[in-house]
Amino acid sequence: MPVEPLSRTEIEERLAQLPGWSLDDGRLTRSYRLGSHFAATAMVVHVAQVQEELDHHSDLTLGHHTVRLAVHTHSAGGAVTEKDVELARRVEDLAAGHGAH
Repeated sequence: MPVEPLSRTEIEERLAQLPGWSLDDGRLTRSYRLGSHFAATAMVVHVAQVQEELDHHSDLTLGHHTVRLAVHTHSAGGAVTEKDVELARRVEDLAAGHGAH
């Protein structure tokens, strides 16, 4: 079943429920700061596990004490879809457990 792109209004409504997330260059994006490089690495592994469960993957960047995600749906022509919002929600749910802010 194909996924439909969200309208700009729908994206803004979803972002209102995802603190720290924004629309940047046509992708949902978020950067997290963590207490150590090890904590950031652990979060990356956890995010990768969620992405495998959802079969939906972001651009995931590990920094010194940071994790950055940028996600859109390739099968929808690079648009933002509910799949992206669901991944963002799942990442938000796990971030606090890693001490991310």
